[in-house]
Amino acid sequence: MAALLGPSGSGKSTLLTILGSLMQPTSGAHVMLGEDLIAADDRALTEFRNAHIGFVFQFHNLLPDFTALENVIFPTAVREGRETAVARARGRDLLARMGLAERIHFSATHLSGGQKQRVAVARALMNSPELVLADEPTGNLDRLSAMQVMELIGQINREEGTTFLISTHDDQIASLCRRRIVVGDGKVTG
Repeated sequence: MAALLGPSGSGKSTLLTILGSLMQPTSGAHVMLGEDLIAADDRALTEFRNAHIGFVFQFHNLLPDFTALENVIFPTAVREGRETAVARARGRDLLARMGLAERIHFSATHLSGGQKQRVAVARALMNSPELVLADEPTGNLDRLSAMQVMELIGQINREEGTTFLISTHDDQIASLCRRRIVVGDGKVTG
């Protein structure tokens, strides 16, 4: 688990966007898991992201008309072209691990902010990615909800070996990470 730190406008979100292959860098190389992500076409990048990278955003970006379970299994349904029983079972398991077993069939609009963020974490983990990029994942949560989300992230990191890169302004959140990466003026400074 690594914390990505720096003031607003320092380039944290841009770095996460590039690492997630959602934006190309202006120069340099971008190789992840042996794949040249600069040379890859849009389809290859989409498949790579779906298979290897999970995203958690500050505003969770859930589909409001979908249930918690539907939001979680969406990445797999896109990859498979349909919902499957295996995906539904994994989605239910992830939601249970997030403490949301009784909220599985609630629409996103009927969940609290902390619950929505836990659904977003479960969705990011759905395809068992090697890397989860989290951009201010606790920024809109109260302290208790933020600590619950971080506890779950830490548990997944320890148990499944998933790497998390977490952009944050919160020193308490950063202290829960094993490494700190500092960005300033678009450069890694520490």
